[in-house]
Amino acid sequence: MASQRQFHAVRDRLPTLYEVLARDTKPPVDLFSFYIYMRDQQRAVDYLDFWLDVSQHTSLCRHYVRELRRSILVETPDLEKTGSKRSSYILDHMGEINDPGGPSTEPNHEEKVKDQNLSAFLRQDNGTSNHSPQSSLGSQQSAMRASGDRPFAGGERLPRPSFMSRNSPTRTDSDSPAHTVTRADIRVSAEKILYTYLLPGSEREVMLPQGIVQQITTFIEEEGRDDPEVFDAAKDYTFQAMERDAFPGFLRAKALGNLVPPSLFLRLVLGLLSLTAALWTGFTLIFLDAPKHLRAWEILPFTIGIYLLFSHQYHLDPILALLGFSEYTFFNFSRLEEAYVRKLLTKRALMALFVTILVGVAVIILFIFVPGHRL
Repeated sequence: MASQRQFHAVRDRLPTLYEVLARDTKPPVDLFSFYIYMRDQQRAVDYLDFWLDVSQHTSLCRHYVRELRRSILVETPDLEKTGSKRSSYILDHMGEINDPGGPSTEPNHEEKVKDQNLSAFLRQDNGTSNHSPQSSLGSQQSAMRASGDRPFAGGERLPRPSFMSRNSPTRTDSDSPAHTVTRADIRVSAEKILYTYLLPGSEREVMLPQGIVQQITTFIEEEGRDDPEVFDAAKDYTFQAMERDAFPGFLRAKALGNLVPPSLFLRLVLGLLSLTAALWTGFTLIFLDAPKHLRAWEILPFTIGIYLLFSHQYHLDPILALLGFSEYTFFNFSRLEEAYVRKLLTKRALMALFVTILVGVAVIILFIFVPGHRL
């Protein structure tokens, strides 16, 4: 993880989707901004919620195994001397269980081996752990809606609780719960994902190949599995779909622009109105043979109109970009904290501002200094 942080500090390129999902980026290309983009522009936030809930399920499994290993070491300190069963062997050779936060296809062999060992242990341990229904996490939340089903405000799904504040730490220890996790909690988590996202007709069904859905259903309902490998195929398919269909548009919107569609539409309307008023005033003053000092007032509507129209054209407000701000929802702004993105937006803002000033000056000079002719 330290190497990832160091890599993040010296990154001189746009981030990858893996880095965004791993919370290794800053605004305006952080996970919070990607969630808002998927919700408001792609209308496909269920896919991202599914991916995040599967990652949370994996974190829950890691937390369970971490606690189990800790309890075994405390209760049986002489286990190594007496020898161990296969499950204990897997437990002993699992290493430090950290949450990489990325797809199972991420090219990290060490983490992949750990995940395989984790799933192998959970498959062998299945059905051997007892729990109290009254105290388990799954029983306490059985009456609650799935973790992705959050209330709507003004017709929009609220961001996940972990996204509600940008001041929260970029990562927690696998986002693990602060209390003991039982094996039943893992089972409830796996079933909740299946019934919320995968079964035909479910409340937040994501469109996956039928073979993947059928395989997961068989694993959970017939074989009784709940280990992370159950969802590997669906998680990888979802990751690739977001990487192919949504992430390029997200980078265009956030790394090359700083405005959202409602703001762009407003600027287009106001820019056309302002430019229409400027042209009408300019021609009127020309045909009234008005003095040049009176025509100079045309600078104001021409400047506003041209600026707003070029902002719409470039999807970029140059002044906001130079001040270091980006819009993530209508008239809600965040600071540009990702260094490379800020450098890109600054260069693009200077270019857009130069073109705006050049066109504006040319039009203003034309309408101010053209000879008047009273009709």
